[in-house]
Amino acid sequence: MMQVGLSLPRSPGAAAAAFPMAEPAAGEDTDTGPGECAERDPPLLGSSPVTIVVTSEADTWDIDTSPCLGCGQFVDWDKMPEPQQPAQIPRDVLDRPPKELKRLAREGCWGRSHAGRARLYPRLIQQISCRLVTPDALVYRDVAGRLFGKPSVSCHPLPEFLEGCPMPTYCLNPHGVTALKKILICVGALFPDITHSPLLPALAALLLHYSEDEAQCFESVARLIASNAPHAAYIDQSFLAHQASCMTFGDLANKHCPAAHKLIAGAAENVLEVYSEWLSWLFPGLPFGYAVRVLDVFLLEGQKVLYRIALALLKQFRLSVAPAGLQGSDIKAELQAFVRNVAEHVSVDKLLERAFGIRLFSRKEIWLLQMANRKALMERGITVVQRRPFFHLAVDMQNFSSSTVTAQEMRLIWSWIPERFSLFPPLLLFSTSEDGCSLQRFYTCCEGYEPTVLLIKTTEGEVCGAFLSSDWSERKKSGATSGFFGTGECFVFTVRPEAERYEWVFIKKPELAKAVPRSRQRSPSPAPESLLGSSRDSRSSSPNHLAVPSPQRRGRLSPFLAIRHFLLPSKTASMFMSGSRDGIVIGGGGGQALSLDASLLWGHTEHCETFDNPPLCQENFQVQLLEAWGFQSV
Repeated sequence: MMQVGLSLPRSPGAAAAAFPMAEPAAGEDTDTGPGECAERDPPLLGSSPVTIVVTSEADTWDIDTSPCLGCGQFVDWDKMPEPQQPAQIPRDVLDRPPKELKRLAREGCWGRSHAGRARLYPRLIQQISCRLVTPDALVYRDVAGRLFGKPSVSCHPLPEFLEGCPMPTYCLNPHGVTALKKILICVGALFPDITHSPLLPALAALLLHYSEDEAQCFESVARLIASNAPHAAYIDQSFLAHQASCMTFGDLANKHCPAAHKLIAGAAENVLEVYSEWLSWLFPGLPFGYAVRVLDVFLLEGQKVLYRIALALLKQFRLSVAPAGLQGSDIKAELQAFVRNVAEHVSVDKLLERAFGIRLFSRKEIWLLQMANRKALMERGITVVQRRPFFHLAVDMQNFSSSTVTAQEMRLIWSWIPERFSLFPPLLLFSTSEDGCSLQRFYTCCEGYEPTVLLIKTTEGEVCGAFLSSDWSERKKSGATSGFFGTGECFVFTVRPEAERYEWVFIKKPELAKAVPRSRQRSPSPAPESLLGSSRDSRSSSPNHLAVPSPQRRGRLSPFLAIRHFLLPSKTASMFMSGSRDGIVIGGGGGQALSLDASLLWGHTEHCETFDNPPLCQENFQVQLLEAWGFQSV
């Protein structure tokens, strides 16, 4: 049980504001100027076994008798930033259409008034669909009275689900810090199923700034926890769910921030570990004035907003890095320092504008991707009590062996592939040096594995390849013809002389394709149960599915990159992979990104419409070595 807790006074006239805070070092300046919150890093809960109790007459409180001082009683107003400009929020703002309401929040309409936020936040949260039985303010008062109303009880440990989580206090005064801890203790008592939730302390702290009392803040937090809105989770409540969200952010960063991703992959030993801290860039990383603007839109739009803001921060971070790059730098520390000082680089209005300018997937599609990542973690044997394996464990730098690429180069390739696959170590399926130059042998060795990575080393020393999302056995469905198959997750790449990835053209230019109207989609989205374990019959219904690697090819998923979800301007834009007895073709339309003959000795590369790539090496090349890699399932 955690020893960091909330200590209550044993006698009247004494109070406990027992938030664990380190003493300032000698000579350290502890003053914070007016209009800004302290930028001190918040303590990690569980990082220290010592409870520091600060008692003061000025901080006394009594759970049963303290009068309600109105909104703001928990705030240190010397630290609270002033509103941008006084403004009246329209009284009928909540009656506006949802689209207009989102626009007002994004533009900072109620960021101009502390009182406006205090009025709006509870009403916005009341509109969130919740489970039928959700604890409210009355329940909080009853539970808090029983927990904290007895002078004989001197210490209440914080819930174990906060172990190791940052606890930002922003602009809260000592009374507010005490109230925050009481709220979190009651959350732990009333929501025993929560096992890990890094976001929850920051949300509770931010909401407390604009709550009239503890009970109102608790009810707001409880409704966010108990939300049952479809595809719109607000707070991850287990280690498994949190890690799936981290993987989903890694997937989105890989696609939407390629320049930043390349920078990080070149500087960090562990790319996935860097992305696993994405949520801390926002809370507690952002200054209060930025964090509360994020909260404005988060309450209306859910977790998708957090992905947007973090992606915008990542893009801005890349712009701030010197041309020399990050060699020798601690990339995680650099990112955290950048976020803390984000006001030096971009205003909050510009940050939000850039965030909502990103053509992100729909909320439903992101939810499906999270379910796929969650399933991959479960396939890997990861649960709420087991840490996610680090990236370098998937590509063992000491024992990895390939005749085409180094371990460092393979690690870079692994950083490009979807995160639910990068959890799994690479498995050599086929090599011309061991299996011979036989196309039929290639098919035999690769069938049953999905996805695969193709690596080609030419006689000129150039190295290129492709990530191929579908099983090569799909080629048999075309009969005698040589048909294309695969999904939009396929991509081609070069490794030497320069490392570069070329994705499906519609990822870079989504405006070229239109989403298929719901009435024209051929099948409904799978239910959550089917995502985590579907029948064998459903597996064979369509080749255009996302998959989790396993020998049995279990439960393939179909979020956002299946061809049937798009109205494409031409079929040449979706020629991902094709195989016949005459050879292999990857990419098509105006040319072929890669083609190999039946001997696997000669190949050709050129620009194609599917990936909008340049030639990946010399246009006509001779193969020195070809390897196919799969993903080793548990």
